Amino acid sequence: MPNPYFHFRQFSIWHDRCSMKVTTDSCLFGAWIAADILKQHKEKNILDIGSGSGLLSLMVAQQNTSPIDAIEIQESDYLQSLENLSSANFTHRITAHYADASHFVFDKQYDFIISNPPFYQNDLKGSKSTKNIAHHEEGLTLLDLAKIIKNNLSSDGWFYWLLPAKRTNDVMAHARENNVFINKIIRVHQTENHSPFRIMVRGSFHSSDLEEEQIIIKYQNEYSDTFRRLLLPYYLNL
Repeated sequence: MPNPYFHFRQFSIWHDRCSMKVTTDSCLFGAWIAADILKQHKEKNILDIGSGSGLLSLMVAQQNTSPIDAIEIQESDYLQSLENLSSANFTHRITAHYADASHFVFDKQYDFIISNPPFYQNDLKGSKSTKNIAHHEEGLTLLDLAKIIKNNLSSDGWFYWLLPAKRTNDVMAHARENNVFINKIIRVHQTENHSPFRIMVRGSFHSSDLEEEQIIIKYQNEYSDTFRRLLLPYYLNL
């Protein structure tokens, strides 16, 4: 049974003071990563790049006992993550770092590298610089992220990204440029009548046939069975 220590109801209270929101797609991404990592029978050093206020690290830590390094460049989000982590019973497994992942000297290679990277490229930006860094490629580009993965992922490790669906071609191109491969893409739809708005990808150093799936969040205003199954360990009521 999942550890009943972390639920979005509690996390949403913490997030009232954050510069970032807990979004449905990031929660889905965290749940999918946690479930996927749990199935793997190998060492599990985990790196969370651009960890923000700690959502992904907390979700993965609830389902796994592996050590997690969480690295964040924005001081406000890093400080918020420290507060959020201190409220969880498994905080000793997560080490938060206030640093630029592009220049940080990592002392190990990681079996899993997870990231909800800057979403948008060449899109309209807002007036708040911290949100621009978080949502746009001002601080860490997708190409930078691919290079970090190339240098710090173990030879049989996996990496996970969440991105807008319109950046699918960018994802594939930047992966190839750094000699890593996208092995799985899950296209996320708001409803059965909507085109995909996000992709969740899994990749590695090993080429394989591309697995393609889809997750529809809601059918006729009701959460889908797949969405419920993934998120049930985290929601108090679903």
